[in-house]
This record gives sequence, structure tokens and C-alpha cells, in this order.
Amino acid sequence: MVMDLHGRDVHSRDLRYFVAVARELHFTRAAERLFVSQPALSKQIRALERQLGAELFVRDQRGVRLTVVGAALLPHAQQVLAEWQLAVEAVERAKTEERATLCVGMSTRPARGGLLPAVRSRFSEAHPSATIRLRQVSWQDPSAGLADGAADVAFVWLPLPDLERYAWVVVAEEPRHVALPGTHRLADRVEVDFADLLDEPFLALPEAAGALRDYWLALDARAGRPPRIGAEIASTDETYEALVDGRGVCLVAAGNAPLITLGGVVTRPVRGIAPSRFALAWRVGEDRRPLVSAYITACSEALGGDA
Repeated sequence: MVMDLHGRDVHSRDLRYFVAVARELHFTRAAERLFVSQPALSKQIRALERQLGAELFVRDQRGVRLTVVGAALLPHAQQVLAEWQLAVEAVERAKTEERATLCVGMSTRPARGGLLPAVRSRFSEAHPSATIRLRQVSWQDPSAGLADGAADVAFVWLPLPDLERYAWVVVAEEPRHVALPGTHRLADRVEVDFADLLDEPFLALPEAAGALRDYWLALDARAGRPPRIGAEIASTDETYEALVDGRGVCLVAAGNAPLITLGGVVTRPVRGIAPSRFALAWRVGEDRRPLVSAYITACSEALGGDA
């Protein structure tokens, strides 16, 4: 670092040497503290004095002491060094962030329209040294790792619990379908009215999913009639097995239908309920990490919008 003192270039090293001698008031001890030789330190201080055009220390038989000029310079030199140290630490933190890992949580893989590779491509182009780690989270956690800090950002289904804790951008809005065993009485229909499903046993997310469990049971469309719960499910595999076993039906987003129509299961559009919303979410009320902001920007760009 080079500082200009009225046209005189002064290196941070010169100020460090000056402050060390001012603290010790002893050239040998200061040199030991700085891990340099005493002659080299004395030479550097002399050079600084020549640059400033004034002596900084009195050296006589009584020892070493600051001159009036040296005493005037000391607090400013200390402040400059302290500020520079803060700058160095900020640079190191930024470098660490650039090299760090960003954890992306998800309970459902966002394969919609190649979104995930599109986001990764844009993110990696801006931050080639950063690593993205995908974290698959059980449906018991509707925040997909955001709530406990296991994920930095997450692809989630809305609504989220504790809405005030999160911000999000919707990446897909899809109609909800009903998944049925292939032998179900409604399986031959092209579309199904939700009213025809009110008495059906439903597969439900774990109770820990809270508002998201209620959403996929479509409580708002039941006019107060409680759902029949045929089984609880916490993964795609569990859902498929429960459907094939005839333990109930369930609502799924249209984009997720291919995940469970593997044989013995069909999905049909449902009339009378609102579409689902899939979103990239992150925590608010915190100092947003640069990589989090970069991933949000990359996602927005992949969707053709602004961050």
C-alpha cells in the first residue's frame, strides 16, 4: 500500500516500522518484533524522516523518544494501519466467499425447462471458483433446509411457514393434478372436479410440513370438511408406493406428474383448485452473502427477468 503525504509516497511498511519503534521506544526490541535487523529498521526510519522532512525520534544517551512531529504522526499512522487491516480482512473474506460452497436445498428437483442447469451455468460463469452443492431434503422440512441454515437458498413449494423469514422468486406456476391408482374409479376421466375427491382418502405430508401439508390437502377448497388421511408420505418413492398400494390419492404439481406415473399410477388435471407455485427462496433479515445474491441473480436471468 502506498499513501501520499503532500506528494510524498509512504508505504504501509514505513508506517508499521515507525509505529513499532514508537511503541517500544527501543530500536532493537522493535526490530525483533518486526522480524527485521536493527540496522535495516534504523535505515528505514531514516528514509521515512527524509521523506517527511522532519525527525520522528530523538536518539541520545537517555534512549529513544518521539519528537513533536513524531507524536503528531503516531495516531494518524495507527489509524491508517488499522483501516488497512480492515481492508485486507474484507478482501480475504470476499476471496473466501468466491471460493466457498453454496448449498442449494430442494425437496423436489427443479427439472422444469432445464432451469437448474441454466442457473448453474450463469452462476458459474460469474463465480467460476465457487462450488454449488445440492442438498436433498425430506418433505418434513417445507423450507428445504433454510429454516435450520442447512441450505443457503432453496427450491420450495409455496406457501412457506414463517413467511416473514423468507423472500422468494416464483420459478414455475403449474396446475395441480390428482394422482390416482390406475384402477381408481376416476382414472378414466380426462379431468376431475375437486368436489369428486372430497370423500377420498388422501396421502398427506408429515404434520411438520404445516401450511404446506394443508395446501396439498387443499383445505381451502373443502368448505370446512376435514380430509380423510390414508397415509403420510415424505418422499417421491413413498408417494408412489402408497398410490400403487391403494392407500389414497394425492395432489401433485403438473411438472411432478412424470415422477410418479411409473406404472400403475395416472394423473389427471383437477378443476376447482388454484395452481401450485414453485419458488427459489432465501432467508431475509440477514447480511446476504455475495454467493446467495449471485445465485438469485442467475435464477432471475434464467427466467428472463431482473434480480
